[in-house]
Amino acid sequence: MNEKNVKITAISYLNTIPFIYGIQKSGFIDNYILELDVPSASAQKIIQHKADIGLIPVALLKSLKDIHIITDYCIGAVGSVKSVVLLSHKPLPEITNVSLDYDSFTSVNLVKVLAKHYWKIEPIWEKQTESGREVLKKHESIVVIGDKTFELLNKYEFCYDLSEEWNKFTGLPFVFACWVSVSIISDSFINSFSRAIEYGIGHINDSVKGIPDGRYPNVDITEYLTKQISYKFDEKKKEALKLFLNLMEP
Repeated sequence: MNEKNVKITAISYLNTIPFIYGIQKSGFIDNYILELDVPSASAQKIIQHKADIGLIPVALLKSLKDIHIITDYCIGAVGSVKSVVLLSHKPLPEITNVSLDYDSFTSVNLVKVLAKHYWKIEPIWEKQTESGREVLKKHESIVVIGDKTFELLNKYEFCYDLSEEWNKFTGLPFVFACWVSVSIISDSFINSFSRAIEYGIGHINDSVKGIPDGRYPNVDITEYLTKQISYKFDEKKKEALKLFLNLMEP
C-alpha cells in the first residue's frame, strides 16, 4: 500500500484527546488521513477496510479476522471510568428494561455480561433510538457512553459504572478500545505511530489546552484523563480482555 495515504480512524470522545494530540502534534508520523468517529462508525471503517488503522471497540475482536493489535496503549480503566454507565430509576434487582447505546458494541456486550454472570438479572434489551429528554421520559434504565454521560449522570437516582462493576466481578481492569491495523503496513510506520500515541499520553496537560471553556462543565478533565482512564495496555488488561471475549455471547 502507499503509506503516503495511511487512513486512521479514531473515536471522537474526550478520552481520546491525548491520542489525537500525539498523532497530530508529535511529528513522528506524516502522510496520513485522520478521521474522527463514534465507536460504531470507527469499527465499520475497519470492517469495510475503509481505514488502515483504527481505534475500535474490543468486542469486535471476537469476530474480526486478519486484524492486528498495534501499540501498547488502549482506552481502559482500573475501577471506575465514569463515562460508561448504566443509569436507572430503579435499583439493579428491580430493573426490567434496559435501553442500549449502540454507539459502542463493547459497552452493549459488557452490560449483558455483567447482567448474566454478576448481577443475575434478565432485563429486556431495547435499542436506544432517542437522546436527551426523550430518553429520560421513556426508559427506566439506559446504558450511556462517552461525552453525553456527563450530561445525564444527575438525572437518574441509580448509577452503575460498568468498569467498576467489572472490577468488582473479576478483580481486573477493563479495556474498551484498542488500536488495530487491517492492512499491510510497514513496521517503521507502526513504530512511528506507536511513538506518536506514546507522545500524546505523555503530554496530556498540553493536549487539553485547546478544549473550549465550558465544553465539559461537570468534569475535571485532567483528573478524568489521568485517574479514570488507564491507557497502558499491560498484562492485566490483556488478561481482562481475554476473559471478556470468552464471556461474551456467541
